[in-house]
Amino acid sequence: MKVGVLALQGAFREHREILDALGVDTVEVRSPASLGAVDALILPGGESTTIGKLLVTSGLLPALRERVADGLSVLGTCAGLILLATDVLDGRSDQPTLAALDATVRRNGYGTQLQSFEADLDVAGLTGPFPGVFIRAPQLERTGPDVEILAYHDGRAVLCRQGPVWGSTFHPELSGDLRLHERFLQSVEAR
Repeated sequence: MKVGVLALQGAFREHREILDALGVDTVEVRSPASLGAVDALILPGGESTTIGKLLVTSGLLPALRERVADGLSVLGTCAGLILLATDVLDGRSDQPTLAALDATVRRNGYGTQLQSFEADLDVAGLTGPFPGVFIRAPQLERTGPDVEILAYHDGRAVLCRQGPVWGSTFHPELSGDLRLHERFLQSVEAR
């Protein structure tokens, strides 16, 4: 299995380090050609409007939309979740999305950098708490009926999936815990 990490902006290096630690063949995706070579993709946290603009200028947006529509397994964290959502609140009117996850997401829903926090999360399928790192994190305001919620924080969904598409409001790549990436990769292998 070859896993791509969108490497235009944001925390792509941290995701790559986790995949390397798990022994996964990893590709940094910066072009449509590199996207075509992957079996799964991680959309990292970062600045969602900047990532959106870079998807357009790099020519990746149409290819990415096509691959996701064809069933590519994707894990989007923080800004990556925003890119996956069908609706974005408090975003730019021209902000592109992939509309791959039936969800409404509010950018910076937990507040500014100063309101960033960590919290132990009970994640479905994992034993013991998972350390959630929330940095200017989006909030899931709504999820559709086909979206499975995998973790909550204070009664609000923070990790979900719809088929092969996973979305996280927090940064699992900054937690020092490999289990969420492992679980995502297991779901890719099971397909």
